[in-house]
Amino acid sequence: MQALHGQGFLLRPFRYTDVPQFVAAVHESLDTVGKWMPWCHAGYNVRDAESWFDMCAESMSSGEAYDIGVFAPDGRELYGGVSINQINRDYNFGNLGYWIRQSRQRQGIGARAADMMACYGFHWLGLTRLEVVAAENNAVSRAVAEKIGARFECVARNRLVLHGVPCAAAMYSLVPPWYEGE
Repeated sequence: MQALHGQGFLLRPFRYTDVPQFVAAVHESLDTVGKWMPWCHAGYNVRDAESWFDMCAESMSSGEAYDIGVFAPDGRELYGGVSINQINRDYNFGNLGYWIRQSRQRQGIGARAADMMACYGFHWLGLTRLEVVAAENNAVSRAVAEKIGARFECVARNRLVLHGVPCAAAMYSLVPPWYEGE
């Protein structure tokens, strides 16, 4: 995947040189991202990040998932991550996910990066549906989904497991404009 330039950010695959920043972003974001993403915890370390980057590279090369970084326009500062994962080629859809480190939240970066990644999914991957699954009480993630035009479909019971506890999740969908018909 080539780097994608957006308004005030850059999307690109993770590199091993990003590991220290990734670990720092996780530790910085325990109160916000960590509340909703179990991988974001106080014990997160360099080995965890390296393993994650390895898995991202393998999944991208096999076409199973596209988990990439959101960076400053020059590619040096890590802002967070965005992904299309859980791709189901039988039904041509995937999951759209995103997170932004705490110091860069509330600047619109998450919505712009998620919107660009959705375009990548529709135009380059040929998907016809993307789903955003956010914990029912995750107002920030839900607001990003709504800001990028995702349609709220339902609250699904026990759809996610957060910190070992099943919880309800708000389900949103995006479809490319040329597939809007019901």
